[in-house]
Amino acid sequence: MLPAAVERIAATVPEDALVLDVGGWAAPFNRADWVLDLMPYESRGGDGSHGTPWERFTPRTWVQRDACDKAPWPWPDDHFAFATCVGTLEELRDPIWVCQELTRVARAGYVEVSTIEGELVHQADGGGPWLGLAAHRWFCELSGGALVFTHKPHSIHQDWSVRVAPRWRERMGPEDHVQGLFWEEELPARERFLVGPERDVALQHLRDRLRERFEPSTVELAARQARDVARQGVNRARKPARQAVSRVLGGLTRRG
Repeated sequence: MLPAAVERIAATVPEDALVLDVGGWAAPFNRADWVLDLMPYESRGGDGSHGTPWERFTPRTWVQRDACDKAPWPWPDDHFAFATCVGTLEELRDPIWVCQELTRVARAGYVEVSTIEGELVHQADGGGPWLGLAAHRWFCELSGGALVFTHKPHSIHQDWSVRVAPRWRERMGPEDHVQGLFWEEELPARERFLVGPERDVALQHLRDRLRERFEPSTVELAARQARDVARQGVNRARKPARQAVSRVLGGLTRRG
């Protein structure tokens, strides 16, 4: 959680206010009175914690369940004065549902998600075969005070045109990696669907956005072009083999 957010919550949320933390297993928000997470209480805190050094929640107030199971969470409307959800929404299969439940059970709150730039710089130096954290399903943006979720396509991992050069990581501050949103009464959230030509337009916009902010060097551009040429050559070389396999499978199917 961004330090500025921790300070703001500590300064504005009263001591007697009831607080919920959703998805706090890896790094709980210690100020929370209740925690909802798929993982058990006993294994919490692998990435540390946020806020005060002491935990207000207890094993009794740790609710272990799937936040996306479409069953209402076990609290009435407006039960909590404040709710947090940090580093979780980008991993969930249905973040829109979770945002709706946050709105229902809490009167205000704070959510924090990865930025697109932070996602694309992670693992860019070859630390893994993918871009971003493997558990992240979504690209997240803040637009007009709302959270916008765009499904992170598998093809992104092989697309070198959207990789941010590792050297830029040293120039990125915490706010370049994560973004936070304080909300009251309602947490607006929507999914952005990319279908057909709209997907190509969105990817090109992403490339332009990254190039404007993280302009690649001449050497990096040359390396990127060389990789693209090599990949095209490999695909052309594999095409006859794939066609031969298709013919064999087609013949077997017809005979079957």
